[in-house]
Amino acid sequence: MKAGNILFTGVGGQGILLASELTALTLLAAGFDAKKSEVHGMAQRGGSVTAQLRFGERVYAPLIAIGTVDVQVAFEMMEAARYLPYLRPGCTVVVNTQKILPPAVATGQTSYPADILETLAAQKIHCLRLDAFEMARQVGEVKTANVVMVGALSGLLPVDAAVFEQNIAARVPAKFKEVNIEAFRRGRAVSA
Repeated sequence: MKAGNILFTGVGGQGILLASELTALTLLAAGFDAKKSEVHGMAQRGGSVTAQLRFGERVYAPLIAIGTVDVQVAFEMMEAARYLPYLRPGCTVVVNTQKILPPAVATGQTSYPADILETLAAQKIHCLRLDAFEMARQVGEVKTANVVMVGALSGLLPVDAAVFEQNIAARVPAKFKEVNIEAFRRGRAVSA
């Protein structure tokens, strides 16, 4: 992939903005032009958060047109389906199988959809599934689930893993550097 549109989706508190920033900085370091836009929404209340990232030889705007996403990084399963109109047939969704119940589901007003991944597959969308929360727990820090997701995404991008690791080391606090690098490597192993 010499150019692409990446959509990061999830809910507040999952580290979506850091994940998109790490990816953008890495693409820039690898010689691509990259532009990023974020929508925080009701992030502090567990609401939807998105970041749009476009990269290539020359990028003029960060916003992704409907039906043109090449890769979606969905930090929560329902968020994978929420942005279905943005996905093009044949794209890849890197999806964390973790479920975060929205208030309507948590209070019993509605139920969590059982067929999200099947819905995506029916649209000719490839799903790369992983339990990023569990993988982060295994490396000793559940807050690194977002870096696990970046690792899984990284295997789909034309950038060497070492460039990602350099940017992770430069961006996260020194005391969390090693655990974040390990989280990245665990995620990358899923897609490499």
